Amino acid sequence: MNLHAIRAIYAFEMARTWRTLFQSIVSPVISTSLYFVVFGAAIGSRIQEVDGVSYGAFIVPGLIMLSLLTQSLSNASFGIFFPRFTGTIFEVLSAPASYFEIVVGYVGAAATKAMLVGVIILITANLFVDMRIEHPLWMVLFFVLTAVTFSLFGFIIGIWAKNFEQLQFVPLLIVTPLTFLGGSFYSIRMLPEFWQTVTLFNPVVYLVSGFRWSFYGQADVSVGLSLAMTLVFLAASLGVVAWIFKTGYRLKS
Repeated sequence: MNLHAIRAIYAFEMARTWRTLFQSIVSPVISTSLYFVVFGAAIGSRIQEVDGVSYGAFIVPGLIMLSLLTQSLSNASFGIFFPRFTGTIFEVLSAPASYFEIVVGYVGAAATKAMLVGVIILITANLFVDMRIEHPLWMVLFFVLTAVTFSLFGFIIGIWAKNFEQLQFVPLLIVTPLTFLGGSFYSIRMLPEFWQTVTLFNPVVYLVSGFRWSFYGQADVSVGLSLAMTLVFLAASLGVVAWIFKTGYRLKS
């Protein structure tokens, strides 16, 4: 394995983060904090507790997951789309680096940036509410798996997109609504039975539920099913990325 190639791609992507610190780190943290203040104040005044957890603390895992999903997607998609857009992708493809090393560099950097934002939000949340993490190892597992999985998904979007409009289409019009409707701010058990069944077709439900279970030991679906679904998403993303490099789909266009 060419560790120098991985390190070069990773360092380049991380350096772009520090050059645009406000956009990459500060802006999503402020936006998520505003979500917390608005939802915690407006809805928290009417809903004191959910499953024995104060509403303010209850929404923390959902807010972190919302940020983790969107940041993983946007960082990875832009990271590979911009070299394609400017033509510098040819320098990457002609370098002595395998496709595996290219993916590790770009996806690793995107996941790192997303997790950094998630950790900052977790620390910030402690300033607003008292919260606990009952299963820290499971929390880290879901945290890392989700960041890597959606960074791979973002990498796929960056390869698929032909322009900046397509680059934003999936994160803004598909993933974000699914996250809001996936139990980020409420328990799906609060919904009528019909809508509970419909919501179970939303894949984000399993991610949010498993992540929230690691905090409070309570979940809308079993933690085993949440972990299984997360691994399925990861395997599917890896399969699509492998197909892209095997066929050369849009890599040079």
